[in-house]
Amino acid sequence: RWPAYCRPFSRSQRPHPTMAEEEEQSQFIKLKSKQEEIFEVERDVACRSVTVKNMVDDTGSDTPVPLPMVDSKILIKVIEYCKYHHQAETTFVPEDEKTNWDKEFVKVDDETLFNLILAANYLDIKSLLDLTCKTVADEIKGKTPEEIRVRFNIKNDFTPEEEEEVRRENAWCEER
Repeated sequence: RWPAYCRPFSRSQRPHPTMAEEEEQSQFIKLKSKQEEIFEVERDVACRSVTVKNMVDDTGSDTPVPLPMVDSKILIKVIEYCKYHHQAETTFVPEDEKTNWDKEFVKVDDETLFNLILAANYLDIKSLLDLTCKTVADEIKGKTPEEIRVRFNIKNDFTPEEEEEVRRENAWCEER
């Protein structure tokens, strides 16, 4: 017998469903993009994002989770990434297969790649943030500042004097 102070309510007596009951009710989460498009995503897939998980834990899954910082086009890519990695974990896909999939996934234009970085950061999806940042780092590795500027179309706004000062201050970086 349960003591009176810790006896569980019957389902009809509880004013709000328990978390387990709520999960039973809703296996899907609705995500709302910056353009206010709604994407219905499996709960386990959506909750790979710490941001989404926290919002669902705080507010429940009845209403769409607003993601005003994430464009629809990018959200579709993020969902694709999360779906693949969720499935890969549950079906024990070999690491080399996941690595190959990831390499193909990040073969996108620069704008998409940088927006994926911003989305992964905002949504707190560490593995996606690591993957996208590593992709940019690999592009930069071994290049001179001028080559990096050309590759990423970055305007040099330093005067020659400022550039020389930066080189002197950071000479230790050039030593190999």
